[in-house]
Amino acid sequence: METYLNVVVLLSLCSLSLGQDCSTHLLEDVDFPGSDIKFFYSPDTDHCQQLCTQHPSCLFFTFLRADWTRDNRHFVCYLKTTHTGQPKVRTPLQGVTSGFSLKGCTTEIQPCLPKVYNNVDFPGADYRSLFTADHEECQRACTQDPGCQFFTFVNEFFTTEKIRYKCHLKFSWSIPVTAIVKKKAGVVSGFSHTIQVTQLSEPACERKLFPNTAALGKDIKVLPAVSPGHCQALCSNHPSCTYFSFDSKNFNCNLKDNKNEMVTVVKEGTTSGLPVRFCQLDDNWVKVAHEGVDFYGSDIRSELVKDADACQRKCTEDPTCQFYAYYRRRCHHKRAITMSAPLKVTKLANVVSGFQLRTCV
Repeated sequence: METYLNVVVLLSLCSLSLGQDCSTHLLEDVDFPGSDIKFFYSPDTDHCQQLCTQHPSCLFFTFLRADWTRDNRHFVCYLKTTHTGQPKVRTPLQGVTSGFSLKGCTTEIQPCLPKVYNNVDFPGADYRSLFTADHEECQRACTQDPGCQFFTFVNEFFTTEKIRYKCHLKFSWSIPVTAIVKKKAGVVSGFSHTIQVTQLSEPACERKLFPNTAALGKDIKVLPAVSPGHCQALCSNHPSCTYFSFDSKNFNCNLKDNKNEMVTVVKEGTTSGLPVRFCQLDDNWVKVAHEGVDFYGSDIRSELVKDADACQRKCTEDPTCQFYAYYRRRCHHKRAITMSAPLKVTKLANVVSGFQLRTCV
């Protein structure tokens, strides 16, 4: 009952986010102190507002701009919420901008992020680099690479000569990563049938899975997953993943990066496999409902429905719902942030950073 007792407490908040008024107004040099959920790094207020819009619980935010002077924090986006949907306090503060979620304005899951940022670095998350003539060519390279979500380009005036014109392609998750997957009696969980697994529309690839087999080697990442197909989709989305192992007992998806060899051992309850890169991964894993499994947290709203099939249909019809959990006739719509989100944002002279433009088409 732990999951659903917590969710019941949040029902009024979830309904507020659904029915929230559309407020696009930004308040410069105004702080909404307190009520923080978590923070991200953002290059500007617009990106911060989109993060708040995608986060299941965020209703308003405060962003620390580049001209913030009280300490060395810059480009920090604080996501916030209250039961009323409004900040408890508004105070004047130089160097910040505050605003509200756009949940009441749009159902767009993948916003277009066309801006580029001069003298701003997105450190970390690199998986590939190349040399390009300018930042426009670097952005085109990022846009054409399905694994790239954002980039940093080092221009011709950078201090270190040998890395001038270098284009760094960077990764963040573009498919939903469920926060927690665990066994729970009486719960049925699954995914919206509209989840986009890849950006490609070629014929379906042959799925390559190895039942009762564990792949050895160092993990890039260990993520929660509900099935081998879900784990394969996560591996396929990560440009550095060479193969994976899924532990059905603990719902762990172990993403591996070893380009030289793949060593496997027999292990009951574990399925290993290979990613899909250049054609469409079949979506059969998306259509499976998992009985006795809970996708804990990440709720955006809930409603009463007659059964788990109706819950799945409701989630698929809701453009903001990515996955769901059904329990005692209540359908919990859930989602995770899937827009481009740098690990960090810092000032750095003579670099240019920006995002892929695939979502701008």
